[in-house]
Amino acid sequence: MHAKAGSDTLEMPRRTATIVLVILCQGFQIFSVSGVGLLLPMIRTDLGLSFTQGGMLSVATMLSYVIMQVPGGYLADRFGRKCLFAIGVLGTTVLTFTFSLTQVYWQALANQAVTGIFRAFIFTSALALLSGWFPPERRATAIGLGVIGPSLGNITLDVGGPFLAVSFGWRVAFLSFATVAIIITVVMLRFAKEPPVPLAQPQSALTELFKVSRYPAMWVCGVLQFVRMAVLQVVTFWLPTLLVDEKGIALQLAGMLMAIQSGLVGVSGPLGGYLSDRLRKPALVTGFSFAILSITMVLLVRLHNIGLLIIVIAFSAIFVQLSFGPLFNVPAKIVGARLAGTSTGFLNTFAILGGIIFTYVLGALKDVSNSFGPGFYTVSAACVIGLVFTFVLHRMLYGAKASATTFRTPS
Repeated sequence: MHAKAGSDTLEMPRRTATIVLVILCQGFQIFSVSGVGLLLPMIRTDLGLSFTQGGMLSVATMLSYVIMQVPGGYLADRFGRKCLFAIGVLGTTVLTFTFSLTQVYWQALANQAVTGIFRAFIFTSALALLSGWFPPERRATAIGLGVIGPSLGNITLDVGGPFLAVSFGWRVAFLSFATVAIIITVVMLRFAKEPPVPLAQPQSALTELFKVSRYPAMWVCGVLQFVRMAVLQVVTFWLPTLLVDEKGIALQLAGMLMAIQSGLVGVSGPLGGYLSDRLRKPALVTGFSFAILSITMVLLVRLHNIGLLIIVIAFSAIFVQLSFGPLFNVPAKIVGARLAGTSTGFLNTFAILGGIIFTYVLGALKDVSNSFGPGFYTVSAACVIGLVFTFVLHRMLYGAKASATTFRTPS
């Protein structure tokens, strides 16, 4: 008993240090994604891009990101979460640094495409690192912590990015954030530890993917992830341009509004995970968030009063990532913690496809209609579809035949 108590005492600082460093690394690497969206008005002008080309910058990184989801999860399960996470963060931040040196569209497009590969290493390994340090009954909350890092990074970006960009140019902003991120990555490599969850037995990636894909609930969760990421990517990438181009808001004020949103999004992740763990109803938490978002997506384009717009942005942000922890924790309960990387990669493939499609569609619709209205209405409709699928998931998890259809052991 004393030996176990001593072991727990040693594990606590390791867990705390790992969680803090993972969150910090996630925060500073986010500039490679959100920085492009926030400063897109300046980048478009400098590089001479259309709205469709601007959207393609996001599509390029997300396309390579989605291709590498399952391979990234497989590598995290087999060879260690910490190592893969460090490679991902370091690669992403170096590419953020080099993005500031691009001069023409094709260079920026190629940079973002390669960035997506390293981002895939970050996501799957980060969730495995975080959830592996918590007991099963608290893992939805633990997974929700994965939202805090990007949100803190977005707050720092939204406040400091416009200031640096307006004062010194958007290129200096990218250089500054990337330099800090590289330093934090080195610290993480030194002090972060692998979680006390054994790695899976070495089998082929296709074998593990086949195991995961045989569960019906995984496909339903995939649809919900598709919608979740569509909303997140739209408000992260296109909302700043909507505020500047259609609402007439200055870039600095738009950055402050995005910072407020990012802070509340950071709260929504752990909150959703906590509610899911307490209520034991992940579909209920997910469905409620989609119901609210279906309304707020419409209000973002319909409202022109700045005060009301700020209220809607803040209120919407509370629900943007409320479903993050619940959705990623459902597969962990089904396939087990040993295959957390593979199941996460499987689901995030659907999520990134949602982000890719809706990012491109919004840019294309903006070019055609000269308005963001049609695009945001489409996102609202997707949320309604997601709401319907939450009922399907709830029935699969808690219906009379749940054990036979959802949690069967693949042969």
